[in-house]
Amino acid sequence: MSLIVQKFGGTSMGNVERIRQVASRVISEKNNNNDVIVVVSAMSGETNRLLNLALEIGGTHNNLATDMVISTGEQVSAGLLSIALNNEGYKAVPMLAHQVKIKTDGTYGNARIFSIDAENIKKQLENNNIVVVAGFQGIDDYGCITTLGRGGSDTTAVAIAAALNAERCDIFTDVEGVYTSDPSIVPEARRLDVVYFDEMIEMSSLGAKVLQIRSVEFAMKYKVNLFVKSTFVDGPGTQIKFSSKEDSMEELQVSSVACDKDEAKLSIRGIPDKPGIAAAIFSSIADAGLVVDMIIQNISVEGLTDLTFTVTKKDLKKALEITQNMAIKLNAKEVLSDDKIAKISVIGVGMRNHFGTASTMFSALSKENINIMMISTSEIKISCIVELKYAELATRILHETFNLGINNKL
Repeated sequence: MSLIVQKFGGTSMGNVERIRQVASRVISEKNNNNDVIVVVSAMSGETNRLLNLALEIGGTHNNLATDMVISTGEQVSAGLLSIALNNEGYKAVPMLAHQVKIKTDGTYGNARIFSIDAENIKKQLENNNIVVVAGFQGIDDYGCITTLGRGGSDTTAVAIAAALNAERCDIFTDVEGVYTSDPSIVPEARRLDVVYFDEMIEMSSLGAKVLQIRSVEFAMKYKVNLFVKSTFVDGPGTQIKFSSKEDSMEELQVSSVACDKDEAKLSIRGIPDKPGIAAAIFSSIADAGLVVDMIIQNISVEGLTDLTFTVTKKDLKKALEITQNMAIKLNAKEVLSDDKIAKISVIGVGMRNHFGTASTMFSALSKENINIMMISTSEIKISCIVELKYAELATRILHETFNLGINNKL
């Protein structure tokens, strides 16, 4: 008997009829003579509704009371799915974070998992029960509820799969797998049979919403056999795995194009070009809990330089306030901000063994008169900042340029 972990997202749990459909998926796996652990998200839109209630009454983001409120969405989902399974004649037991003993740090709203004590789950499985776990939540050292951040149920599922050495972890969503690009932007995008962990981490960090990046990192670290599948359509989905020498023939130069519209740009102009200045600016931003993405510093002219960086749109207001205060201290000329930008990225492990990816990308954008504001690279990706109005055009052009459409499968 194998152990399978299944995770169902908010869309899959969106209403009673869909919960019944999820139950049929779970039953099908159980009938394959497998032990099954199910991890569920809150019903679609429920976390936002609960968060808005907390904020309306005077609460704030990322604190104990707010986490207690927003974690209840998953509790409801776990209970409803268990009822649906029980009504079909299958023994199902809903479990919360304190019962699974998912220990985390005390960072409310974005907690990180330290450990999972799997004994309680094992006892339920030994009694032939289907275990339904409320995702997204953990407990800190004081037994208080914490939440794992947006998409945290993915991380819950992968962490449980790792802790119990599951045969595989299936992430069920509203799409049939991982695509070469966002199908809503690129209709010709195709499902990928395989995506390598390195690629998936880049894709998750660059705008692809299929998997939370922390869950991918967790699966990679603990060698969890990970699949992305559709709740609503039967199919093989996409396997997330390690790249090997045997896979070299399948490694396309570029495997996907990502578009992230959740970007904003800040420029601090006319700052002294000397050691310690950049450290002072970015230390202040880091102390506020903000994450900086791309950074560019211009060549010094008469001892002064310009520094440009990007943050998420939701962090722009706070980052702008910090940067303006730093500009005053540094006697900088001005601070400029722009939230009408997007990040377009090409990703592929095959870039390690191919040359000319950057020139091909830049040439394709140039032909469409799309100006590149910033560039960032890694071993397997190239990202560009462009004007927001060109985001979808740039995505489609690059998808076509690198022959990623449904008629170009290797």
